Amino acid sequence: MGEGEYIKRISNIQIAMKVSWLSIIINTLLSVYKLLAGILSNSSAMVSDAVHTISDVLSSIIVIIGIKMSYKEADSKHPYGHERFESVAAIILSVILFFIGVSIGFSGIKKIILNKNEVLTVPGTQALVAALVSIIIKEIMYWYTRIAAKKVNSDALMADAWHHRSDALSSIGSFIGIMGAKIGFLFMDPLASVVICLLITVSAISIFIDAIGKMIDKSCDRSIIEEMKNTILQEEGVICVDLIRARMFGNRIYVDVEIRAKGDDTLLSTHELAHRVHDVIEKNYENVKHCMVHVNPEI
Repeated sequence: MGEGEYIKRISNIQIAMKVSWLSIIINTLLSVYKLLAGILSNSSAMVSDAVHTISDVLSSIIVIIGIKMSYKEADSKHPYGHERFESVAAIILSVILFFIGVSIGFSGIKKIILNKNEVLTVPGTQALVAALVSIIIKEIMYWYTRIAAKKVNSDALMADAWHHRSDALSSIGSFIGIMGAKIGFLFMDPLASVVICLLITVSAISIFIDAIGKMIDKSCDRSIIEEMKNTILQEEGVICVDLIRARMFGNRIYVDVEIRAKGDDTLLSTHELAHRVHDVIEKNYENVKHCMVHVNPEI
């Protein structure tokens, strides 16, 4: 690993850790506030929302572990590195999100079915205020974490960003449900829990599918492959590209290329050509971890 890449790796870890620890602190304070507001206001929607926020604390801890593991250097047991640990962290997050969503939805449906006055009560104003505060804070955290995730190219951090967005959406659902209950539609408070359930589970499934794709060597976007092909063809000595394949390895890319060169070129010149192609791909596409180049002779 070059000095520049090492410095960038350390910088990325520091950014990811800063964002994750900030998430833990804010989510801890926010979840306690929302839980108290939900209990004092007799709002099942706000209590469900608080539980969702508590899960964000756990998710941020998982993100920290996943990122630290993914940035470990390659070793004898993992010669290709540890990048897939980020995808593992994203999968764990998605599973946690899914079960939290299902449990929240089950609780809401149970209260709607019972539909008795002693079960359904008018929530207090504290719950409305807590919902508004949560919407603002969680939307800010979504954009802050999303920007950081794109900067360091982190799947786990991006999953955590969507966790913030799902929490903001669930708070919107809580606000609507609580407001509806306060004007006389008591069923709307637990109904908001069901809406929150749907938002959370959809987010969980999306994160899971994306992480699984990166765990099973899914091909990267065709547009990126075409860009790489055009970049290779610009190198002097390359007659054509016979084959180019690119697969995802966690959040990094492995590229296999077969180029065609003059058949009467010396071994040294074809080796230098392959090396130039290798270097130009790894230089122009920072997500590429390794590029393997094979040269076919033109007959």
